[in-house]
Amino acid sequence: MKVLTAAQMRDVDRRTIEMGVSGEILMENAAHRVVEFLVDQFSPLSEQRIVILCGKGNNGGDGLAIGRILKTKFAPAELHIVTTEGGQITAGMQNATVLIDALLGTGLAGPARGTALEFIRAINSGFPLAKIVAVDIPSGMSSDSGTSEGEVARADYTVTFTAPKIGHVLQPNCDRVGELQVAQIGSPAELYADVKLHESDPADFRHLLKPRELDSNKGRYGHVLVVGGARGKSGAAEMSGLAALKIGAGLVTVASTAEGLHTLELMTDALPQSYDALLKTAKRATLLAVGPGLGEDPSLVEMARRAAAEADYAAVFDADGLNALSGFEWKAPRGVLRVLTPHPGEMSRLCGKSIKEVQADRLGTAGQYASAHDAVVVLKGHRTITALPDGRAWVNPTGSPALAKGGTGDILTGLVSGMVAQFPSDAPAAVVAAVYLHGLAGQFAARDLTEKCVLATDLLHYLPEAIRACAAVSQ
Repeated sequence: MKVLTAAQMRDVDRRTIEMGVSGEILMENAAHRVVEFLVDQFSPLSEQRIVILCGKGNNGGDGLAIGRILKTKFAPAELHIVTTEGGQITAGMQNATVLIDALLGTGLAGPARGTALEFIRAINSGFPLAKIVAVDIPSGMSSDSGTSEGEVARADYTVTFTAPKIGHVLQPNCDRVGELQVAQIGSPAELYADVKLHESDPADFRHLLKPRELDSNKGRYGHVLVVGGARGKSGAAEMSGLAALKIGAGLVTVASTAEGLHTLELMTDALPQSYDALLKTAKRATLLAVGPGLGEDPSLVEMARRAAAEADYAAVFDADGLNALSGFEWKAPRGVLRVLTPHPGEMSRLCGKSIKEVQADRLGTAGQYASAHDAVVVLKGHRTITALPDGRAWVNPTGSPALAKGGTGDILTGLVSGMVAQFPSDAPAAVVAAVYLHGLAGQFAARDLTEKCVLATDLLHYLPEAIRACAAVSQ
């Protein structure tokens, strides 16, 4: 699903009008889409007490049109339309059951002020019985950033038009959107087909979830070599290997210091102590996963650095593999895939920014590093970012606080490795799929086990449910 800036949305509207769809029709279509949502969510509308707060711009115009349709077609028990041009919120309105926020739209620059700000505060504290429905974007929210300068209305639902905006999908703004509905109002999708930012959706990777051909063998689905698991940390490497197997890799070898692993299906080898030893260990592999529990021994740091800059293997780097690259100038060999999966602390060390700076511009930080090093960067966290060297990026909507536990990153490393090993010619979709499925498995695990009780390996028990859910949506 494409994600647009305010300027891109204005350009789409302009080009739609040039094609013969008037601005009045676009506004009328937008109003009808919101009313259709209200009918679906709150029927019968004749029993609802509805307040519509309208600003003076296009967003307010949408609100006025919504009010007209509601009044003429559905006759709510109460309907109050209040504008910022002299209108007031009275005590009698505070028993509303539905409040429609049509104050400020995507054209807002800077913080909300004046009467609009007063109304935003009323939305957030003055309507205890109401479900809040934002038109296009919650008032006060920046449409082009994850952060906003001033106070923002909190919505239970947001009905936006044509495509999500950046503020809808990036933290912390995304946490004020509620349930996001994307409604089409007449702009052809080809008008924004070249937009490079997406919100991940099963449609992005549905072709990777098709049943396998009957004439299959393990050699067709890649051989992952997990390089890590220094003394005392073998569990990290084993979890990555198990995850790669679980997601469908044909073969997985774990090269670690452990003499034996708990997972019978995993092959084992000794942890290589140099780059030359790594190449010998990897001679039968198709993809390297470097870093889970690797440790910080200087010889292993050197091995990881040379693997990133020189190895003619697709490779995924995580944990100590990422730490080895901190302060190291490198670039992926031409035509050879590199995937990095840092959390914000690791990203901070990679790019030389503070964690605060990384978190303030997650999208830009991931994209800049990806471009500079010709690598795919998966910046983990709430709304994980997957950034490609060519400027394309995906924001992942799945996940849970249950993932805030040791080992879940090792599972993601294995899922990414296993997906890319199976689909090397479609690596971007494979990475996006792994991130989405990892988050969805976390949601399902938290649903059944609570957020506190989920272990990293529990994600693998819920992975089949996540795959089935995405495959079902994709049909």
